[in-house]
Amino acid sequence: MSTPAPREAVHDFSRKLRQPSLYGRVVDYVAWQRQVRAAKARGEAGPAMPDWSPLSINLDLTTACNYACDHCIDLEILNSGIAYEEQALRASLKEMAARGLKSVILIGGGEPTVYPGFAGFARYLKDLGLAVAVVSNGSRNEKILEAAERFDAGDWVRLSLDAGTDATFQAMHKPKKPVTLDHICAGITRIKAANPAPRLGFSYIITWKGATSRGADDKIVENLDEIPLAARRARDAGFDYISFKPFLTRREDGAEVMDPAQAEAETAAVVARIRARLDEAKAFASPSFKVLESANLKMLESGAWQAWTQQPRMCHMQALRQVLTPLGLYNCPAHRGVPKARIGEKDAYASPASCHTTAAGTAGILERFDASVECREVTCLYHDTNWWLEEAIEGQGLDRADAVPEGGDWFL
Repeated sequence: MSTPAPREAVHDFSRKLRQPSLYGRVVDYVAWQRQVRAAKARGEAGPAMPDWSPLSINLDLTTACNYACDHCIDLEILNSGIAYEEQALRASLKEMAARGLKSVILIGGGEPTVYPGFAGFARYLKDLGLAVAVVSNGSRNEKILEAAERFDAGDWVRLSLDAGTDATFQAMHKPKKPVTLDHICAGITRIKAANPAPRLGFSYIITWKGATSRGADDKIVENLDEIPLAARRARDAGFDYISFKPFLTRREDGAEVMDPAQAEAETAAVVARIRARLDEAKAFASPSFKVLESANLKMLESGAWQAWTQQPRMCHMQALRQVLTPLGLYNCPAHRGVPKARIGEKDAYASPASCHTTAAGTAGILERFDASVECREVTCLYHDTNWWLEEAIEGQGLDRADAVPEGGDWFL
């Protein structure tokens, strides 16, 4: 196992999993895996996986999107026309909450606020006692405003904006109906006025000259030099933070990977440009406004990103964090919509019987999905967490007494 890269607390998943509210499940998972492997060593069948749900899910409410971003990692699955039956979806979340689910991120595959019942569904998640986060393009902030009164200090909203100027925003996102970056940022003031408790973030995927999403013919708009402008805009608009992460590309096998050399002859040149602009952006940080760098970005800057592609054979995060979409249930955001990463149907947790079937499906994908092969080019954010769990399973297990103080961040 390689030495973990320095990371923001929000990206420290190993520590998050040691919070008392989550750690009991993690300890039980490790104990179950130890029993399975011991039985296998004896040539016997191991115990079935209990009917657990994951601790955290990415929930794609829809595949519909009102933008046409060239850099979208989910381009192939957008606007498929496949939808949930809402009562089944609500039943799924109720069953999952009863089986250990703690947090839901309403996120990709489409734009969550386009879902007709977005505000009501967000309120329903809060009724279930779940922590809720929203990743949105910001075009329909009024829908977020409708639900904002129910959000708590542990919840958050992050807008994917990726630009410091409206001209770059328009070129990158291509909204299908007129909307400006200024208008989106103005919506933050209204959300803050309605409820200052949830954290509001400005998300910025860094792109550079020559980057491609799927092939040499793609033309990705460069935004690298607008990093400082975006930080100032985010601060002035009232965001709590701006978070920077590097552009990822989608390989033919479906995996999201980092490949900075695709953009310029020298990776070092890209990294130096990014570092200079980030240093300028840091000048806008204050006690009330943070400038954050994703774990992937820190890996890119340190030159350690390739070491983070060295995964254990078993990805344990598949059991603790999953992706539920109208297309089915998947093992990871990096493999959303990819057939080999599919665990079950979109109603995989809609009833006690389906939960039992899905537990068996999760146990099955833990065995058959060889992360050391399937993720060999993925700079996995859960790399050190997977190795920590692997070493616990092969070693002495985990002890509940090793929990850390509760931090209230249950998002994985």
